[in-house]
Amino acid sequence: METYGKILLIAMPAFLLLVLFEKFWGMWKGKDTVPVNDMISSLSSGITNVTKDVLGLSIVVISYEWLYSNFALFNIQTSWIVYVIAFMALDFAGYWTHRIAHEYNIFWNNHIIHHSSEEFNLACALRQSISSIVKIFAVFLIPAAIFGVPPQVIAIVAPLHLFAQFWYHTRHIGKMGFLEKIIVTPSHHRVHHAINPEYLDKNYGQIFIFWDKWFGTYQEEQDDIPAVYGVTRPVKTWNPIKINFMHLWLLMKDAWRAKKWSDKFKIWFMPLGWRPADVAAKYPVEKIQDVYHFDKYNPFLPKGMLIWSFGQLIVLLLLISYLFGNIATIGAPDIFYYGGFVFLTIYAYTELMDRNPNAWAWELLKAAYAFYFIFTRGDWFGLNASFPGALQILIIYLALSAALAIWFSFRKNEVQFAN
Repeated sequence: METYGKILLIAMPAFLLLVLFEKFWGMWKGKDTVPVNDMISSLSSGITNVTKDVLGLSIVVISYEWLYSNFALFNIQTSWIVYVIAFMALDFAGYWTHRIAHEYNIFWNNHIIHHSSEEFNLACALRQSISSIVKIFAVFLIPAAIFGVPPQVIAIVAPLHLFAQFWYHTRHIGKMGFLEKIIVTPSHHRVHHAINPEYLDKNYGQIFIFWDKWFGTYQEEQDDIPAVYGVTRPVKTWNPIKINFMHLWLLMKDAWRAKKWSDKFKIWFMPLGWRPADVAAKYPVEKIQDVYHFDKYNPFLPKGMLIWSFGQLIVLLLLISYLFGNIATIGAPDIFYYGGFVFLTIYAYTELMDRNPNAWAWELLKAAYAFYFIFTRGDWFGLNASFPGALQILIIYLALSAALAIWFSFRKNEVQFAN
């Protein structure tokens, strides 16, 4: 937990700089693929994901350590070949976990957030789940356990394997020649994120594309079929916390409303998109019928609100960096109270971006939550002791944030939708 937090202290600013580089590169080239509102939502989603992971808010059904102890048939010495085997095993496991998430209702909720952006850029790579509370990924690492890959090697290679999936989320790199036959490229992954009927549910590979070719899920990007991004049931919100649970909420409602007991059970394990016939007829949900003619979600935001929302993101990144750098010092249960503030902050400012008329209430709740800890402890989890004067700045930020949320929420301008 603490080690992963230290790694993120380096990774987070690096990812932010790369996202901003893509933004300015696109502006310079006249092809901006990173709208600011979409970028803020994506980066906010990334913050929720890493916060959940660093705090260990998940249940591992079967650990790799247990698999290693019970399935290892070989005892190989740690060398470069072990790391290669570990990398290949992680990629094989990643392919099948990814594929299952797309093919079964119950698992899609853990993955919808990653596909929820109607853009395709580096920022959307950071849209990662907080709803994957129960983890089964280790089951697909049985081959690694059989070959005797030590758990500590998996622990080292897994973050590298994850971070290596960041770069190909871009529209600024075309096809890459012979590499298209070996690794997942931006062209391959554009297909994967597309909702065009020709592209839907293809190219599940994470690092190597040959898994898709071997298992029949490969599709090449076609020049005459421009990729359209998002999900066929549009999420229509910038709030990543809502997105993480909206599919689960739909399944729960459908299971409750279904008349047949068999439908109440099987809805969870049916192919993605399946709904009981009686429920679908009585409670239709919006679905994009023509991927080339639909309105992207883009509620009008005054420039001041957009700038302020980005400022909220930067403040949160600074505060989360303090948490990750001081996990051991802050300790439990305080790290979970801190995490609660992170989630409240993101919920509040993304509700404001959605032009929710009640967004001000979430902002006041966030401020009240923070002030409770500040006034009862005289500090913010040791922040002022480490950085004298930081507490006063935090108090000013909280008061300003609440005031601006109220002001933006009650402005008398009509909610418009930008083109």
